[in-house]
Amino acid sequence: MSERILGILLVTISALVFSTVGLFIKSVSAGSWEVIFWRGVFAVAFSFIYVLARGRIKREIFNMGKGGLLVAFVGAVATSAFVPAFKLTTIANVTLIYAATPMIAAILAFAFVGERLSRAAIVGIGLAFIGVAIIVFGSLGQLNFTGDMLALVMTFGMASVIVLYRVFPATPAAGPAMLSSVILLAPAMILGQPFGIDPDELPILAVFGLVFTIASITLAEGAKRISAGQTALLSVLETPLAPLLAWLVLAELPAIATVIGGSLVFCAVIYGQFSIKS
Repeated sequence: MSERILGILLVTISALVFSTVGLFIKSVSAGSWEVIFWRGVFAVAFSFIYVLARGRIKREIFNMGKGGLLVAFVGAVATSAFVPAFKLTTIANVTLIYAATPMIAAILAFAFVGERLSRAAIVGIGLAFIGVAIIVFGSLGQLNFTGDMLALVMTFGMASVIVLYRVFPATPAAGPAMLSSVILLAPAMILGQPFGIDPDELPILAVFGLVFTIASITLAEGAKRISAGQTALLSVLETPLAPLLAWLVLAELPAIATVIGGSLVFCAVIYGQFSIKS
């Protein structure tokens, strides 16, 4: 198998696995901080096993540098918004708002790194923001609105992580992700009751931690083997799959505003990525 085919396969697996994340969060009665705690515990454990097996403990953990510390902190903020977003709004809303991440990353890279915006990128950004606005305004006056805003915080956080990796390209992936989870353990214990959850839900949270680790690792390994444009385009597979799984498994139907706004976001991302020549 060529490196390119392997890269495509790994990123596709990552997108497929990431599309199930909302189902795990929605399927447990444990609160957001409880989910954050146990996802972090299991994600750190599985990530450490992976790093140990690859013999990369020194590079991933002790040599992550300033870039790694920044990625960990921003990632922790994004995760603290990520889980409650799924609890407070629909999987479709979270996924489709999150799909705007590449566009927001492009704006942040332009503002802080000086990367130029192509005409295609500007058009894509405009469509994405219109789509996100339609989704969010469709939730005004509802509980979903809080969830949508948290999804937006999560999206800005992940876009910031992308830009940080551009500023600090030598930053490893697994180490900062592990530190990000560790940072949230203490707040989760203070603000939640992680040891008071239903024991029957612990295996689900363990699988959630494993799934999150697999998705993160396959994305990181796949992105090394194919272009940034291909990586971003294949990652968009998660966008239609997550709402579809929510409908099939949880009978969660998206609102009309979500369908309209989400279609715009999806078209914006596809248009923007097909315009990438890398």
